[in-house]
Amino acid sequence: MGRLAAALVLILALAPAARAQEPELIFKKSTVWKMLTPDDKLATYVIDDPGVQGVSCYYTVPERGGVKGLIGVAEETSDVSLACRQVGPIAIREKFEQGAVVFRQSRSLIFKKMQIVRGCDLRNNVLVYLVYTDRLIEGSPKNSTSAVPIMPWGPGEKTVRCADFVTG
Repeated sequence: MGRLAAALVLILALAPAARAQEPELIFKKSTVWKMLTPDDKLATYVIDDPGVQGVSCYYTVPERGGVKGLIGVAEETSDVSLACRQVGPIAIREKFEQGAVVFRQSRSLIFKKMQIVRGCDLRNNVLVYLVYTDRLIEGSPKNSTSAVPIMPWGPGEKTVRCADFVTG
């Protein structure tokens, strides 16, 4: 089996784990005007953490226009920003490892993907989210981090401790 075929099998095997929910588009803003093809844009999306009720992550990614963007073969850049927030009472649904994948999305035909992963600052009871892009052959240093302190949402609400749900 060739390298490309092996890489494709690996990507397809890993993809379903973190793709249970599709992100919701909040808005897009054009950044580079193109005369006859779609503009380059920044797109802002929201996704709820599937393992933690009450936390949503907002991320912004560049989307290429032009002919390659129009037909869906443009390789997107690695720039991604991230802001995760408590949007309701927090309930951790299951145990997780530090660096557990919350969401994964392809950023090119085969080789690049964006991932949002979750960890727990055990001492401060804070959920920590990291977004990064990686390539099958060569990684990317571009990343963004966001932290969500676990706080009571209303009077009398019991605060969960993320340390109680971390495995390993």
